[in-house]
Amino acid sequence: METTVHIEIDPVALIASMGRHARSAALVLAGLSSADKARALEAMAQAIRDAEPDILAANKVDMANGTAAGLSAAMLDRLKLTPERVAATADGVATVATLKDPVGEVIDEIERPNGLKLARVRVPIGVIGIIYESRPNVTADAAALCIGSGNAVILRGGSEAIESNRAIHAALVQGLEAAGLPGEAVQLVPVTDRAAVGAMLAGEGVIDMIVPRGGKGLVARVQAEARVPVLAHLDGINHIYVHASADQAMAEDIVVNAKMRRTGVCGAMETLLIDRDYPHAGQLIQKLQAAGCEVRGDPLLKQLVPGVVSAGSEDWDTEYLDAIASARLVGGIEEALSFIAAHGSHHTDAIVAEDATVAERFLAAVDSAIVLWNASTQFADGGEFGLGAEIGIATGRLHARGPVALEGLTTYKWIGRGTGQIRP
Repeated sequence: METTVHIEIDPVALIASMGRHARSAALVLAGLSSADKARALEAMAQAIRDAEPDILAANKVDMANGTAAGLSAAMLDRLKLTPERVAATADGVATVATLKDPVGEVIDEIERPNGLKLARVRVPIGVIGIIYESRPNVTADAAALCIGSGNAVILRGGSEAIESNRAIHAALVQGLEAAGLPGEAVQLVPVTDRAAVGAMLAGEGVIDMIVPRGGKGLVARVQAEARVPVLAHLDGINHIYVHASADQAMAEDIVVNAKMRRTGVCGAMETLLIDRDYPHAGQLIQKLQAAGCEVRGDPLLKQLVPGVVSAGSEDWDTEYLDAIASARLVGGIEEALSFIAAHGSHHTDAIVAEDATVAERFLAAVDSAIVLWNASTQFADGGEFGLGAEIGIATGRLHARGPVALEGLTTYKWIGRGTGQIRP
């Protein structure tokens, strides 16, 4: 009778070993020309296209497991891959190859009175650790951006997407090696237990920066435990404020798109604020309901529109990632600003208005990474910003903010050129 041998993996030793290989690969990547990196990215994109059958077969296993595990429809939508989504993933990798390479860019320079010439120059960060959930396309997006910015990367995806991630990772490594680069430049943590996450977070000196992409629980853990700098991506509790001056058709199109285009993305609208003087509030809510959205509203909206569910206090602080939205009437721009400041997550907020003065007040006052006027919050995406793929939407205030792409994965160093200067 056959016996199954279970091999215990020490997560600290595993991450340390992966880190050593990543550091060696990072040294190679840092010396590459822009053309070399572009060729590697194109090879990685083609490898994804060639591996489409394997990737879809692996995703089918993940989808079946996710359905059996009771994942929500929104989570399953994040997880699902189709031929179109695989093609889009490959195209995203190829797009990164066409973007301006930030490495080597001279940010500023100065010549001191003694003739010493100083310059700040962009350089790769080194080894990036990315911890993410659900979306297997993040495996390719993150790898492409790290390679494009000259960084090695250690990826740790969620257990629900493990088979899809492995298939995509295998294609990426094949593309790297076809371009003559070390496959260790992109590594996928082979285990899904939480101890591996802990080892990454404690990997000071092994990993130079951690990027979490996932739910509130994951991000909270990363921020609480990390001994490594963190580029945080927090909740997308995104608001749209419809001002009294808003065009009715535009407001309806934007609000429905922002909520219902894809409910499971971080750029989806979660709270709708409607000015009390906006004359079409009832029709706006009915448009959302007709699109299949459950609306949880304040007492005034409940009286105004049949079918509105009573909103509890927790609704104003909830990222639903589902076909649910909270909505309330507000008494003008200042009340809208105060509400967003109290309940927003500094991710993406938008105003629909024809009054330019009010709109500019909103754009200046809302303290979010992305603030929009007369546009859907679903534009909160690096590709839509012309940045190619993105590592995430950073909601903090340091290093990088908003969609993080190539430039956000670089730091800088000072370079001095002298002619024998000594300090008196």
